[in-house]
Amino acid sequence: MLVSDLSHFLDLPADTPGPARALSGQLSDIVRAATAGETGNAWETALPCRRRSGSRRCPGRVTVMRAGAEAPIRWQCMLCGDQGIISNWQDSAFDLRRRQLTLAQPVTQIAISYQTAAALRDLQLLDSDCERLVFAARAQGDHAVLAVTDDDLDELAGSVAAEANHEPGRTRQQRLDAALDALTSQARVPGGW
Repeated sequence: MLVSDLSHFLDLPADTPGPARALSGQLSDIVRAATAGETGNAWETALPCRRRSGSRRCPGRVTVMRAGAEAPIRWQCMLCGDQGIISNWQDSAFDLRRRQLTLAQPVTQIAISYQTAAALRDLQLLDSDCERLVFAARAQGDHAVLAVTDDDLDELAGSVAAEANHEPGRTRQQRLDAALDALTSQARVPGGW
């Protein structure tokens, strides 16, 4: 079990070794996912397990749980058993808890590939509402599920389009274009998938 204090992974110096940077990225993504969802119940995120056995990556997904609003975050891969606890995540840049009440709106569930989910998590120009939406994606079999309102979907698609239009790298631009196509095609399907 990996017991970690997120404050130790914030503001890493430039000469930090690659494995420590990768661990920092994994922990920050787990905090984002855990704080994007509700407290009290464990749920399987769209985040891939980072554990490797030999040269093969574990195909499992990370399950997260927060027992209470300020409780440590527990995470586990249900496939390989890799697990941990993250403390001192509150009020960090990765804490996506809502800061104000919002009005309930009708929600549609849309299915996206795990590749699309990864491209959405990689977006740099998301506001906190879109970031919360992206990291709240749940694993469901061979795809991820986003629970979105029509406004959420429009805003997320606009963010993807804006970043794709300004991306100089051809490979990343193609990934963003594919993610945008996936989102806009789902918007045309009544009731989602």
